[in-house]
Amino acid sequence: MFTAQDVVKLRASTGAGMMDCKKALTESDGDFDKAVIWLREKGIAAAAKKADRIAAEGAVGSYIHMGGKIGVLVEINCETDFVARSEQFLTLLKDVAMQIAAANPKYVRIEDVPAEEVEKEKEILTQQSLNEGKPANVVEKMVEGRIHKFYKEICLLEQEFVKDTSKTVKEVINEAVLAIGEKINVRRFVRYEMGEGLEKRQDNLAEEIAKMTNKK
Repeated sequence: MFTAQDVVKLRASTGAGMMDCKKALTESDGDFDKAVIWLREKGIAAAAKKADRIAAEGAVGSYIHMGGKIGVLVEINCETDFVARSEQFLTLLKDVAMQIAAANPKYVRIEDVPAEEVEKEKEILTQQSLNEGKPANVVEKMVEGRIHKFYKEICLLEQEFVKDTSKTVKEVINEAVLAIGEKINVRRFVRYEMGEGLEKRQDNLAEEIAKMTNKK
C-alpha cells in the first residue's frame, strides 16, 4: 500500500514523526495528499513545525485521586506566561495529570524508554510468539505490533486519552497546540501511590489467632 520511502517523504514534507507519518499513510490508504491533510487535521503537522521553538514557560499541575491514595505532579511547558495562565492550558494540565493517575505510564514518550528495556521486551515477545507455534518468518512482524502495544501501555503520549479513548494523549496535546498556537511540551511527571514499595502484611486473622494460641 505504501513503502518506507513514502514515510520518509511525508516526514520531510510535514516534519511529523515517523510513527505519525506511518499512521497517516495507513489511515489514508497510502494516498500522500490525504495523509498530509490527516496530519494537519490531527494538529500533528502544526505541532511538528513548532517543535524547534523554545518552550521555557508553563506550569506544574497536580491531581489527587481516591481520597489521597494516588497523587500526581506534572510539568508542561509552553512558550509564554500568558498561555501558561490561560484556562485552556490549565485544563490541559489537569487532564494530563488525571491521565497519569489513571493510566500509570512509566515514561513521557517512546524516545524516553531505555534501549535495554525495549530489547528485553522484544526478547520476551519473540519467545512468546515462537511458543505459540508461529512461523519464524512472521514472528518479527508480530513482535513489531506487540512492541507498539507495549509503548501504548507505558508511554504517556501514546496512551489512549482516558476522557476520550478515540484519541491518544499526543493527539490531545497536538489539538491544544493547534488551538493555542504555541509549542506545548510535557517535560516530566511523578506519580505516587499510597503504600507503593512497602512490604504488605500477609497474615490473616486465622493465622494471627493460631500464633497467639501457640504462644506459651
